[in-house]
Amino acid sequence: MSKTFNFYCDESTHLQNDGMPYMMIAYVSSAHNQLKQHKEFLKHLKGKYKVKGEIKWSNVSGGQYPYYSDLIEYFFATDLAFRSVIVKKSQIDESLPGFTYNDFYFKMYYQLLHHKINLEYTYNIYFDIKDTISHKKLAALKELLKHNSSIRNFQFMHSHESSLMQLTDLIMGAINYKLRGENKVIAKNKLIEKIESHCKNPITQSTPKNENKLNLFHIDLK
Repeated sequence: MSKTFNFYCDESTHLQNDGMPYMMIAYVSSAHNQLKQHKEFLKHLKGKYKVKGEIKWSNVSGGQYPYYSDLIEYFFATDLAFRSVIVKKSQIDESLPGFTYNDFYFKMYYQLLHHKINLEYTYNIYFDIKDTISHKKLAALKELLKHNSSIRNFQFMHSHESSLMQLTDLIMGAINYKLRGENKVIAKNKLIEKIESHCKNPITQSTPKNENKLNLFHIDLK
């Protein structure tokens, strides 16, 4: 019997002229038959700590650290997995013939998704809807991956509809924060240390290709 997995994709500091040094695209994945368990536990944690609103890296603070610490512990204790493609924008050469930043962005999504898809399984891919051109982006991604028969569903959703998509934002935010060398918020530093305590390598480095739990692909364009 074929397994089905859901990928909850998000992106951070990916815009061409946002003044940030890294483009990050990532997802949290879950086996479809584990979704109910994950959603119920994440709802339980929110109630336990009386937290309102979405799980967000920008919301990590001293007062909410215990909640976010438990979220990270839950991630590492379960079948949930995270993968991210990370590019240093200063290495992107816009002078190349035929190059467009949008094309590059979609190629990075292809790198993120294609190489971790097992043709023996099926996949539902969800993207965080951010703006009025999101549906054009979805059409482009469908075209890029149209030959991958394992993908049965591409769909946009709002991040507030999915705690697992919010978890993507949290982990991606921690990695991006560490890469930028920011260390101003003690609670954020502690959460990064907690993540790295579960990892074999610093989160500023690529992981081996076969790493399944927290897989990082730092793409070197030079």
